[in-house]
Amino acid sequence: MQMRKLLLCAWVLLLGITSWAQQAITGTVVDASNNPLSGVSVQLLNSSIGTTTDANGRFSISVPNKTGVLQFSYVGFQTQTIDLATATVDLKVTMQGGGQGNLQEVVVTGIASSVRRSNLANAVSSISAKQLVGTTVQPSMDAALYGKFTGANISANSGSPGGGISVKLRGITSLIANSQPLFIVDGVYYDNSSILPGLNSVSKAAGQGSTDFQDNQSNRIADLDPEDIDRIEILKGASAAAIYGARAATGVVIVTTKRGKSGKPRIELGQSFGVQMQLRKLGMSDWTAQKVVAVFDSSRLALYNASNGKTYNYEDELFGNKGFMSNTRISVSGGNDATKYYLGYTYKDDEGIVKRTGYQKSSFRVNVDQRVTNFLDLSVSANYVNSQADRGYFNNDNTSSTMGVSYVATPNWVNLYPDANGVYPKHPFVPSNFIQTRDLITNREKVERMLVGGTGTWKILNKGIHDLRLIARGGIDQYTLNTIAIFPPDLQFQSGGNGTNGASINGTAITKGSNLSAFLLYSLDISKDLNLRTQAGLTAENFDQDHVLNTATQLIGTQTNVNQAGAVQVQQTKIKQRDRGFFVQEEANYKELVIATVGLRGDRSSRNGDANKLYYFPKGSVAFNVHKLGGGLSLGPISQIKLRGAYGESGNFAPFGAIYSPLVSVGYGGTTGSLINITRGNTNLKPETQKELEMGTDIGAWNNRVTLEFTYYRKIVDDLILKADVALSSGFQDYWQNVAKIRNTGIEIALNATIFDKKDFHWTQTTSFWQNNAIVTRLDVPAFNTGAFGATLGTYRIEEGKSPTQIVGVGRVKEDGADPNTGLAVFGDGEPDFNISSYHTLTYKNFDFSFLLHWKQGGENINLTTFLSDNFGTSHDWNDRDLDPSGQKTNGQYRLSITGTTAQPWVQNASYFRVREMGLTYTMPKEWFRNIATVRVGVSGRNLINVFDYPSYDPEVSNFGIGAISSNVEVTPYPSSKSIHFNVYVTF
Repeated sequence: MQMRKLLLCAWVLLLGITSWAQQAITGTVVDASNNPLSGVSVQLLNSSIGTTTDANGRFSISVPNKTGVLQFSYVGFQTQTIDLATATVDLKVTMQGGGQGNLQEVVVTGIASSVRRSNLANAVSSISAKQLVGTTVQPSMDAALYGKFTGANISANSGSPGGGISVKLRGITSLIANSQPLFIVDGVYYDNSSILPGLNSVSKAAGQGSTDFQDNQSNRIADLDPEDIDRIEILKGASAAAIYGARAATGVVIVTTKRGKSGKPRIELGQSFGVQMQLRKLGMSDWTAQKVVAVFDSSRLALYNASNGKTYNYEDELFGNKGFMSNTRISVSGGNDATKYYLGYTYKDDEGIVKRTGYQKSSFRVNVDQRVTNFLDLSVSANYVNSQADRGYFNNDNTSSTMGVSYVATPNWVNLYPDANGVYPKHPFVPSNFIQTRDLITNREKVERMLVGGTGTWKILNKGIHDLRLIARGGIDQYTLNTIAIFPPDLQFQSGGNGTNGASINGTAITKGSNLSAFLLYSLDISKDLNLRTQAGLTAENFDQDHVLNTATQLIGTQTNVNQAGAVQVQQTKIKQRDRGFFVQEEANYKELVIATVGLRGDRSSRNGDANKLYYFPKGSVAFNVHKLGGGLSLGPISQIKLRGAYGESGNFAPFGAIYSPLVSVGYGGTTGSLINITRGNTNLKPETQKELEMGTDIGAWNNRVTLEFTYYRKIVDDLILKADVALSSGFQDYWQNVAKIRNTGIEIALNATIFDKKDFHWTQTTSFWQNNAIVTRLDVPAFNTGAFGATLGTYRIEEGKSPTQIVGVGRVKEDGADPNTGLAVFGDGEPDFNISSYHTLTYKNFDFSFLLHWKQGGENINLTTFLSDNFGTSHDWNDRDLDPSGQKTNGQYRLSITGTTAQPWVQNASYFRVREMGLTYTMPKEWFRNIATVRVGVSGRNLINVFDYPSYDPEVSNFGIGAISSNVEVTPYPSSKSIHFNVYVTF
């Protein structure tokens, strides 16, 4: 109600405001050789008014009055500014080469404001459209982020098509919640839920060990088309993310999509064709009669001898599909000073490396910016997505039914191929023939999604030293996810008394999210040296999700409808959340010498024990540009020295429903009812709170051709929520409680350099280093193991004074240094020692070459694929003899012989070096096409070069998906892939 009154009052006020006279500013932009520059961005600072230069370098822009500053920016050139008060009638602007790194880019610092990076007091990573998709075709938006910004650890829960990526920013921020940051797309809160498809009813993956995130589900940020994105900003720390309050403890990813610019219509067409293949082949182990007896027993010799020495390459059979990939893109943009538009359409069709898997997606976007009057601007964004992913059936199970488990249980002399009548033989060692499973099962996700957002800006006052605006922003994110999993009754693990005699699992999740905010933004130029900028506003976010999962078993014949079954189970999960808040922020800029910001966010939520209680999240920062002292120091080659410091707090809600004692349905004596669950709710739960101090320096040299950014942070995550045991006499087993604290400390370094900048040859690079260390500093419950499958095989252990991602297991006291009191030894840590990435762009005449290198050092995985394959003698190195100190046992025999006494064999180093992306493009001479179109052709690839000792398909893997802990556990996943693409781009 208060927000409605605010908007109504503002509208009444605006009706009485008269318009100001428009002034047309024209000119030409050229380089140092007087050649016109096309596509230069021309922006009136502190406004939404902007345009770009045409093919002749000309521009025309209408401004409210002849005051203010025009900013001219162009990649590879220094940003220029022109004071309109002293401007000539027809401007001529000369852009100087040498670049300014990325210091002139504008970065979000509040919900309603932004600042140039040269004045920024926070470490905010940004990714441009060129960095995101300019090198090669990306399978999904989340996958496109790999290795492109500091402070992030990214891994996939499997390589299956359609997404499923875990992103952690600056270490562990929760022990139970998922690790994903908050995504905001054009001002709309973008849901990134990971919804269970119900495969557990067949796989029984959650029957032992951790029960979370084991359904091989994807996450919904994959719906966003990377081709639509103009730039991404990652608010990694609480000091930057505090303005988003109780949803921002895991960081914030702000996505801005492409928009139209003034000028004639610009039409861009793109088409790529490619192929993806298995990232790494392991090969299959050879067999002898002696090995058959050693692995199984003598009763299997007859089966082995019956094969007559014939073997089968099952690795190629299962993972050897050369998946055809196609990506079609068209966009149209343009407009004038009053109206700008952008329309984009993408159709993607990717086959997987496993037959009958793949991903298809259609995405249509419309963005419109409209200047309604001289004092009213509107911006609207709309995006419709329709996708389908066939994901196969992999990862952990406790029924030996997934294709991965069946594959590792298959010696290469066992024949699993169907006969002439299409009858598949039964697997002799496990109840699943993976070829039959691949050919007959369905595991499909279908998504239909609509996102609409809008921003209205009312310019209440723009006169002299005052600028006051009222900004209203809102959005709706709505989608329907259908999951279909069908396991026919004639599958080996579903027939003959096995399994459930067929299963049809159909899920429907309807998700609706909305957000609305209104805020005032006031800028006051007290003098030419001092500017104050104030913003204050109200926010409201709503989230509703209704997930119905129907599991039908005992299927009738070949029927797959859920009503054609002997047994049907229905599970419904509803999530409703209402958040309300406010924020205020004050920014002061003195001569661009000192830039200080303070702010406060207050949030209340239905997720809290007291839904009406406000929790407060303050922030403060200061940047000091040393080089501007005394009007500008002479520092030789040093062109910038900035010292910066920031502090902020942000939060994370308790798990949905944790404040209540949930009810479970029961049936007894022909009647039904509800019982209170064994977990007691806690109405006194507080949000998990993150408090972070960040300090750093930015240094630029040689007119900022080289820039260095260094950041140190110390982040305390307090009031972490866990289930704590209670006395059984209470009638409960456990309850939710704030019981733990974690400290993360780390450093981030980014080096940007223009290495060469000549007439025909340009070379720029960005190299980043990041490192994080975490310690549990408070634990009000006894130390406990979590996140894997027990101490025998390796597990995570939460223990005060230790890393929350330490990997422990049973161990030998002398060899492994095991604690004699617990019998546990520390074998590694899921957290990497460090990451280094390096992105390079080289241009020679009409050729563009770019590549991305990524080195991750340290960090261990719990590799249970090796454990399972050892048990069946199929490990690729089973016959090697380089592990047993005595040299007597093969590697497979040795690992199995020490199982139960130590978990050491299964905890393995996950370091790697890889060329993540590589692309070469040639721009054909425009005169070849009568100067009508610009045509570029090229070839590109992903993950083409990979160097690692990790003895499996890919060290970037996680059986537990987006879980905060245990994102480094491997259990027979869908392998990762590498790809190569041929691309054509045409611009009119």
